[in-house]
Amino acid sequence: MTSASTVAVAQFAPGADRAENIARVTELAERAVERGASFVVFPEYSAYFTPMMGDDWVAAAEPLDGPFVQALTSLAQRLRIHVAAGMLESSGEEKRFSNTLIAIAPTGALVATYRKQHLYDAFGQRESDWVIPGSIGAPETFAWEGFTVGLQTCYDIRFPEVSRWLVDAGANLIVVPAEWVRGPLKEYHWRTLLTARAIENTVFIAAADHAPPIGVGNSMVVDPMGVELVTIGERTDVAVAHIEHARLDEVRAINPALELRRYAVHPREER
Repeated sequence: MTSASTVAVAQFAPGADRAENIARVTELAERAVERGASFVVFPEYSAYFTPMMGDDWVAAAEPLDGPFVQALTSLAQRLRIHVAAGMLESSGEEKRFSNTLIAIAPTGALVATYRKQHLYDAFGQRESDWVIPGSIGAPETFAWEGFTVGLQTCYDIRFPEVSRWLVDAGANLIVVPAEWVRGPLKEYHWRTLLTARAIENTVFIAAADHAPPIGVGNSMVVDPMGVELVTIGERTDVAVAHIEHARLDEVRAINPALELRRYAVHPREER
């Protein structure tokens, strides 16, 4: 297969106004489609975000058939696109929620969910005080224009076994909705880690972050050789990349790292 598929990363700064977040997602999705995209990736916590986690986050959490997912479902159906985004999913617990990614097809079907596995208890933050870690099981992947797509979230990208776990399940495009906060060398870490995950797995990576001032921005699409095909920078915008199966085949012929590896990924016992 030599024809290109078009994926977009959408970068914005979600806030506490959930209706405004949906309006911004809609606007950016429409812009991406105007630029030729058939798959749009939005950031982690696209449905609701404030600078500090608290009880308001628990109150803002929704079920998978709640208003945010319904809005994205209608959007995907109307624009005939795939959409991936992060949300706060209600858990039934009084003080905690799940940090969940959803992927919706043009038919309106919810084709994959992913609950963040590695919580951001680093750089002075304590995500685990409010978020339930996702259970480890078989990855939910889905098909998009001949690609197999896998999902992971933000801090997960610091753990290379997560990406390899997805690749072992067949993923050759990994989407990474994130809220990668600013901090010491964080922009450098973001670019380095995304590029490394693409190179070591010989896959495409499409990563969408929050726009500054809290997020680092720099949403990007990286190819299997580590080339940044597009990068947004610090603005609220969408960036569109054309990706090809032929590029995967070409890179894997030059660098058959997946075939040559001698180690497998096994989950640790739950703690």
